[in-house]
Amino acid sequence: MFFLPRSRKHMTTDTIQNLDANEIVFPKLGIDLHLSSTAFRIGNLSIQWYGILITLGLILAMVYAFTQVKKYGLHPDRVLDAIIGGIIGAIVGARAYYVLLNWQDYAGDWKSILNLRGGGLAIYGGIIGGLLVGCLVAKLRKVKILPLLDIVGIGFLLGQGIGRWGNFFNQEAFGCNTNSIFGMSGGKIQEWITYSYPNTTFYQNFGTVLDASQPVHPCFLYESLWCLLGFVLLAIFAKKIRRYDGQIFLIYIGWYGLERAFVEGLRTDSLVIGNIRVSQMLAILCVVASVVLQIVFGAKVKRMGTDYKMYKDTAESKAMLAQLDADAQTEAPASTTDVTAEAETSDSDNHNTDSEADTDQAEGKTDDAEAAEKEDSSQAHAEEEKEEEKE
Repeated sequence: MFFLPRSRKHMTTDTIQNLDANEIVFPKLGIDLHLSSTAFRIGNLSIQWYGILITLGLILAMVYAFTQVKKYGLHPDRVLDAIIGGIIGAIVGARAYYVLLNWQDYAGDWKSILNLRGGGLAIYGGIIGGLLVGCLVAKLRKVKILPLLDIVGIGFLLGQGIGRWGNFFNQEAFGCNTNSIFGMSGGKIQEWITYSYPNTTFYQNFGTVLDASQPVHPCFLYESLWCLLGFVLLAIFAKKIRRYDGQIFLIYIGWYGLERAFVEGLRTDSLVIGNIRVSQMLAILCVVASVVLQIVFGAKVKRMGTDYKMYKDTAESKAMLAQLDADAQTEAPASTTDVTAEAETSDSDNHNTDSEADTDQAEGKTDDAEAAEKEDSSQAHAEEEKEEEKE
């Protein structure tokens, strides 16, 4: 539950006083919200907003993907298998990435490794795990990987843009202090800065000072907006400028990497090795790889000219889709044919019944005629006998 109060009792021009655990404020926007990270409960089971929003992002990304499958020349059923495998790989990869880089918090407590409700999923681990498992299943199911990756890249942006709001409800994935109009704070944020932050590897290695009475960068918001904008742009690019299979996925890598390279530099909860922010380094490498590969593949396709065909334009893809359409048309009229046949059979039975009735009626008329003839014959015979007696 949340509300916008009339007064800003916790906010002054200089500081933010102690907030309730479920209170989130945006001082310069005059916003004061009361939000629980728990959406609802079923008995003793609490359902978290984090899980709901991650799931919603996945579902919407899948829905989008299935509207595009045939446009990319792919088989829907086979793609479904690859996407399901990718989702499983993404969840495992995201958790494994986070746990491995925070092993000191999980060593000896195996149950905590499986507890996903409180957060602790690293997006880069999810991307890596999802791609590895998804591509493996695609290979086994004979799905062309490059056009599949084009669809997946756009879907990733939609899923990430929505899923990041789970961090908002958990009051996590924020950055250093800021005077920005979008600066935010919360009860859990203040508690983490005061009691947990001094013990983090990031603080010990970087020494960045945080003030719990000051707003911090809402990094989740920056990333969400960037991803949703990217989703719209890449969906348009896919229709307007896509020239080769894999191009949209390469743009996705560069687009997301560019944002993450900057936003990760604002965060104070980064996963670090020494003085290196792991996710920021990966983001920079993704941008470089994206640019280089686009230049290489773009030049190769240009040299090939009309000899190059995207998979959707190949004879193999067209034949497969034509067969799918033919199978669909065959199955649909099949039921209609059965109904028609039943109707014709019923009409035939009715016709036979009418014929039988006509036959019975005709037979009845014949019997009546025979009876009438017999009666006439009897009367004639009787009259002859009377004539004889008279004589």
